[in-house]
Amino acid sequence: MATTDPVTATETKPDAPKPGTQSSIERPTSRLRKIVTDQQFILVIVLVVLVIVFTAINPVFFGLGAAGNILVQWAPIVLLAVGETFVIITGGIDLSVGSTLTVSSVIAAFAMQGLTTAGWSEGPTLLVGALICLGIGALVGTINSLLVNVAKLVPFVATLATLGAGAGVALVLTGGGPVQGGPPNASTLSAPIGGGLFSWPVIVVIVILIITGLFLHRSRFGRYTYAIGGNAFAATASGISVAKHLTKVYVLSGLFSGAGGFVLYLQLNGGSPSAGTGDELGAIAAVVIGGASLAGGFGKIGGTILGALILETVYSGLTIINIDPNWNQVAVAILIAAAASLQAVRGIQHRRKA
Repeated sequence: MATTDPVTATETKPDAPKPGTQSSIERPTSRLRKIVTDQQFILVIVLVVLVIVFTAINPVFFGLGAAGNILVQWAPIVLLAVGETFVIITGGIDLSVGSTLTVSSVIAAFAMQGLTTAGWSEGPTLLVGALICLGIGALVGTINSLLVNVAKLVPFVATLATLGAGAGVALVLTGGGPVQGGPPNASTLSAPIGGGLFSWPVIVVIVILIITGLFLHRSRFGRYTYAIGGNAFAATASGISVAKHLTKVYVLSGLFSGAGGFVLYLQLNGGSPSAGTGDELGAIAAVVIGGASLAGGFGKIGGTILGALILETVYSGLTIINIDPNWNQVAVAILIAAAASLQAVRGIQHRRKA
């Protein structure tokens, strides 16, 4: 008796619709609908609208200086948000990213202060500072993973604990004041090159984002990340070590937070115990606005990048049109609510189609 290979077997299909029929006409329409409803396309439109509105109120907003300032402020927050993206895709959350940024920049500032006093040149001093920031970030990420995997705390509680601990350590070390005295020309690295749009930290961050996007969307590590967020039990059944992978994800988030701390140090030319306060909210907001699901299993680096850029555009725009900075948090809350509502509507539509 002949057998049929399920891979190579072909099915009898109805004749393809002829040109001019309703089905062939609907295809371009469905493609257009898919583009228009794409999250990243919507974010680009929102960004353009924001630029137009703020420029109409104050034309200074459209200048090269304002755009360069937005990118400088965007660099550290997008690093936090990208690390947060990996965690949220797994179905977790990392509330410690803001305090990790703060404590890493503070400890690095003390180290660079001492090295500068000892006569070290600027290059090696900054290199040591960067390595310290990354090391502190990795340490906090490791602690988070131990609390989640070993102590069996839910990610919200585990990272809330490290959030408080990091903020407390920064305050204790500094006494509530700034830490300066490092390389005197460090802040010049954050100045736009040749008076243009990009500074060296922004260029480095963009390169990191490109590599990270490929890593998440093209590597086995990325596939495992999505699999755990989609269904951790199924991921375990398929041979993925969930605990080991979550450890890597939280350490990665910590590394991005440490990198953000070093970029912030370059901006301030010092460390501040209050510099990263509330940045965890901005990072999570950027991820949610970018279309990632807090339930896990979905998210894109491109969406997170646009989400962070929208946040910084709103912050800078409100400042330029002389709105009280306290309204920034209200604006973030509105953006989060809008993004979450859009996700809910899409979820309902998807279930109806299913």
